[in-house]
Amino acid sequence: MLTNYVIAQDTRFKAACSGASISNILAGFGTDQYVVEYEEELGPPWKTFDTWVHVSFPFLHADRIKTPTLFLAGDKDFNVPLLNSEQMYQALRSLGLDTELIIYPGQYHGIRKPSYLKDREERYLAWYGKYLKPEGAKTATGQP
Repeated sequence: MLTNYVIAQDTRFKAACSGASISNILAGFGTDQYVVEYEEELGPPWKTFDTWVHVSFPFLHADRIKTPTLFLAGDKDFNVPLLNSEQMYQALRSLGLDTELIIYPGQYHGIRKPSYLKDREERYLAWYGKYLKPEGAKTATGQP
């Protein structure tokens, strides 16, 4: 959530990774496990619509994002369902930004399968390496 807010408000970042992402809080209502918390903190959307729009800032202002972003999510995450990452991925894709969406099958909010944990770390390194590695720098294997 925080990654999405930061990149929607500040263009200084060269790359970002967002796991179990949510940006359109309104879309979270009834699709994740936080209905009680949403109603207590924000009020029901039909009574406090402006508040819901305000907290959905990253999605509703995706056009402000300039940061290439990698989204990662488990397809069985009921805490922050995949739909949330899919929406931000599609928004950035529609805007022509470099973005990727990685979906881990059979995984919930916390990725547990060792091969997926390894894959996630490798993807983080590759994504940040793509945007942050100084030009001409060599990798650990000696390759550019």
